[in-house]
Amino acid sequence: RSLMVVHFWAPWAPQCAQMNEVMAALAKEHTQVSFVKLEAEAVPEVSEKYGISSVPTFLFFKNSQKVDRLDGAHAPELTKKVQRHTSSSSVSTGSNDSAKEDLNVRLKKLINAAPCMLFMKGSPKEPRCGFSKQMVEILNKHGISFSSFDIFSDEEVRQGLKTYSNWPTYPQLYVAGELIGGLDIIKELEASGELDTVCPKTQKLEDRLKVLINKAPVMLFMKGSKQMAKCGFSKQIIEIINNTGIDYETFDILEDEEVRQGLKTYSNWPTYPQLYVKGELVGGLDIVKELKESGELLPILKGEN
Repeated sequence: RSLMVVHFWAPWAPQCAQMNEVMAALAKEHTQVSFVKLEAEAVPEVSEKYGISSVPTFLFFKNSQKVDRLDGAHAPELTKKVQRHTSSSSVSTGSNDSAKEDLNVRLKKLINAAPCMLFMKGSPKEPRCGFSKQMVEILNKHGISFSSFDIFSDEEVRQGLKTYSNWPTYPQLYVAGELIGGLDIIKELEASGELDTVCPKTQKLEDRLKVLINKAPVMLFMKGSKQMAKCGFSKQIIEIINNTGIDYETFDILEDEEVRQGLKTYSNWPTYPQLYVKGELVGGLDIVKELKESGELLPILKGEN
């Protein structure tokens, strides 16, 4: 079959069960599409190969090639992507125009996803071409704050952005939604001293972490959110804190790789979730369970201990 949609799920996540129902409905509507469920934690080597760090995640394959992905329980977006990929082989001009319009909206969102956006091959930690590697090195050397998008992860974006920006190669750097250019342009801006005025500077990671830790009296760094935990440990700790009735805020470490890695070093605590009260680390799930059993958790969360 031309299109296969693979759902990486976990039995402990209620949002996965909901998305399985959505998939079942889509399977009835799109009989030419194969829908497959894979328990993410049961196939760790496959999950690792495709960068599955949370559930639910959906991968789209055409002719054995990955062409798209969707992270999270977004039923309308899943429906839209299935429709787009099944109609992309259609010769109807109307549907092609509509798909083109959808792609342009998506590209605009991606370009404006951060004040400084780099579209590259690979990631800043693992660039997959020499030009992308050089670009990352220049931006890091100048302390420039940027987010990135791996164009290998989405063939539609990779091809569409060339046309959208009228720039045929990668990497491509955008600031405030405007194309600055590729590696040669960035080198010229660096040589002329203009690069530092064009791109936003990075806030020191340590300062940023301090601000985040103190954002609320009780802060939980976890995978997912209060409404939708994306790992079993995060789900358990939320249930415990919810039962105390104490107000708290959360930060989804899956949304920010810099914070995810930096906080481990900053707090000298290697795993997640991590709970902080008044800027001080309390600990992870095991510590919170112990404090609950000893009756110390509530006073600590109230800042009394």
